[in-house]
Amino acid sequence: MARVEIAELAACLAENAEAVCRRYLPNGRRQGRYWRVGDVHDSTGSSLYVRLTGPVSGRGRRGKWTDAATGEHGDLIDLIRLNRGHADWRETLDEVRDFLRLPQSIALEPAPRRDSGPEADRAASEAARRLFRMGRALTGTPAATYLTGRGLGFAFGAPALRYHPGCYHRLADGTTVQHPALLAVVTDPVGRITGVARTWLARDGHGKADLADPRRSIGGLLGNGVRFAGSVPDTLVTGEGLESVLSVHRLLPAIPAMAGLSANHLAALVLPSGLRRLYVARDNDAEGLRAFERLKHRAEAAGVPEVWELVPAADDFNTDLTAHGPDALAMHLAPQLARDDAMRLPGFGVTQAGAAA
Repeated sequence: MARVEIAELAACLAENAEAVCRRYLPNGRRQGRYWRVGDVHDSTGSSLYVRLTGPVSGRGRRGKWTDAATGEHGDLIDLIRLNRGHADWRETLDEVRDFLRLPQSIALEPAPRRDSGPEADRAASEAARRLFRMGRALTGTPAATYLTGRGLGFAFGAPALRYHPGCYHRLADGTTVQHPALLAVVTDPVGRITGVARTWLARDGHGKADLADPRRSIGGLLGNGVRFAGSVPDTLVTGEGLESVLSVHRLLPAIPAMAGLSANHLAALVLPSGLRRLYVARDNDAEGLRAFERLKHRAEAAGVPEVWELVPAADDFNTDLTAHGPDALAMHLAPQLARDDAMRLPGFGVTQAGAAA
């Protein structure tokens, strides 16, 4: 049976670099020799650029991409993995094979071990650790004002959150500005810091900074998340955005919670062993639904007995919290929870919960 080396797959993708970009980064556009877009998740912007011309290997090769905002770079296999949020490299290789329309009978070489990531990932993770060490406590800062305005003042003491008074932000033209920022540390399943999510804030903390993209992350995000502790050992709440997950965690502080920071990363979260019940607090859109379905499939395949979908009334749970308050959010959540967890909601009794057993 023929065997296709991963390097050969990367070369095949490079030969079709523009087609890859049009498939996976449709919000971007060609500018000369490059495809420009906001990031690997196809956000609007131009900080990420993919070389469309040049040799298929060596210096100046086509298919090489770099994100000037984060320092991340790689080949088109890396780009597809991050774009699709794959936790397993074989998923990515299957996706590549499908894109290239290679026969399904062709066997692939075993994926290389990348437990610690390529050199660029290690450098980005170290930069994230340095940045988080520079952060300080939230109390009395614009970050505290921001969280209070989002109904999340309870989280001031969360170890995962810190404040930076002047975090650099690279604009699309390459210049940099400084704004105060809320830092949220991303960790792997054993607690190692792999990345940091930055939310740039207005100087007084009343809202985000007036930037085209006031949220960015640095470091290794795939499979990892921003974690908030709880006392229940076998249950976990997961979700996309930091504020949305914190909104649910405000009402269920005994249940550990983890934010994936995007729909793709939510779908790829590495779940803890021994999990009995998983809640997926998804955003109320098509991407959120797809993320839930993918994570549910992975969780069930890993032997998690119960996977529960939590859907907000509006676009996400923080919108629900800020628009209607914690009591209304509790009433909305209760029917979506298992009965014993619904009983944890503030002010709820058995007859109020109305949740499934």
